[in-house]
Amino acid sequence: MCSHQPSCPPSDAPDREAAHVVAAHPEQGWSLLCNGIILFEDTGEILPDGQTVGPCTRPALHAA
Repeated sequence: MCSHQPSCPPSDAPDREAAHVVAAHPEQGWSLLCNGIILFEDTGEILPDGQTVGPCTRPALHAA
């Protein structure tokens, strides 16, 4: 799917979210990445094979 040089990481790579955005829909909260992943604002994902990845839950950062 990717025609960039160097190529974007494939959908099964640990850094898969670093792929280029090919379609952004911020009003709906998602973007399509060059490697076929649909990435949601909450960091959830739908992979090209239909598998889902839940949102990443990280501890909130608080100002000191």
